[in-house]
Amino acid sequence: MMPSAHTLFEALNTALDGELDAAVALRHSLHQYPCLSGKEGPAASTLASALGLPVHKVAGTGFLARTGPDDVPAIGIRAELDALPMYESTGVEWAAENGVMHACGHDVHQAAMVAFMRAAGRIRLPAAVVAIAQPREECHPSGARDIVDEGGLEAAGIGAVLAVHVHHSLPAGSVSIVSGAVNAAYDEFTVTVHGHGGHGAYPHLAVDPVPIAARITLALYDLVRNSVSPVEAATLTVGLLSAGSAANVIPDTAVLRGTLRSMTAADQDRLHKGLREIAEHLAMAFGARAVVGIDRGDPVLENDAGIALHSAEWVERAGLPLAEPLRSCGSDDFAFFTQRVPGLMAFLGVDGHEATSPADHPRALHSSSFLPADSAVEHTARALAGMYVGTAVRLGLADDS
Repeated sequence: MMPSAHTLFEALNTALDGELDAAVALRHSLHQYPCLSGKEGPAASTLASALGLPVHKVAGTGFLARTGPDDVPAIGIRAELDALPMYESTGVEWAAENGVMHACGHDVHQAAMVAFMRAAGRIRLPAAVVAIAQPREECHPSGARDIVDEGGLEAAGIGAVLAVHVHHSLPAGSVSIVSGAVNAAYDEFTVTVHGHGGHGAYPHLAVDPVPIAARITLALYDLVRNSVSPVEAATLTVGLLSAGSAANVIPDTAVLRGTLRSMTAADQDRLHKGLREIAEHLAMAFGARAVVGIDRGDPVLENDAGIALHSAEWVERAGLPLAEPLRSCGSDDFAFFTQRVPGLMAFLGVDGHEATSPADHPRALHSSSFLPADSAVEHTARALAGMYVGTAVRLGLADDS
């Protein structure tokens, strides 16, 4: 007999009550001892021990851990294992001191996932839950892409994936759940302009790549305006220009590097084509040659409309008000999972700091002072509970009538 969504929701949240204190303590430990991308072994071991479940290793330092029945599609819950290479300035007793920092909330995500998984393991589930402890979210090669390429989702029987990410731009304790594209595709590009070097006193005998690279840079900033509808989001940034080794020497080459972010696959392809044309044709016009390389990163992150619709109802019942829709040109490799199976990325509002004076202001993600309150662990776990129930309804495994 199909279980009642209401009964499932109440059971999950009651079970969560007994896990939250331990989850906060776990959060402090994870925050104090963060791991760099690709070196997440200690964090993975801590999480595996806290879960108390058999684990299947994936993507090097990551793992999958399952609880619940074997005969129905599983619902995956993703938490990122890695932290950022930066020094922390929060001043709390449990601050990291190794030049690595959880400045993107991954410690909150990890602790909440453990709390949810342990609570789920104490009740009868209509669908199994698989913890996806994912490495290398903050860098490439992407841990999520590796898990997908290894067939990890299929091997675990995962039919849907869920994640919650803390975000400083939303009111604390509120949750944004929307369908469609919520994070942009992220690509990096390199343009190398090959000219002909020479003496600074005889520029007419050289083909100077520096002004050509400068012209290409300025032209690229018009690419988005000329290629993408003004009601769609896309952005281009040139973050590096490099050329030469001496003031009086015209170099042979100049290099510019940057990023492209787009919210649709069609815009992504159009921007790639335009970037190549601008660089190659401008270089040719001045007697040089441009070589363009584009490294495709994370794809567009698309939320499933049905999962979003049903999850929003149950997240709100968990006491977490729904925020204004948040869509961002930030990227997340969770998109590799949602390319393969239906999924939902929700955003949880956090203050981003623990206030010590009225003059304090919210700290943004990737700030050295970013520190969500411990209440974010409970809010994330409660949101996951609501999203699990909503997904079970969406998959036809729970009755919400």
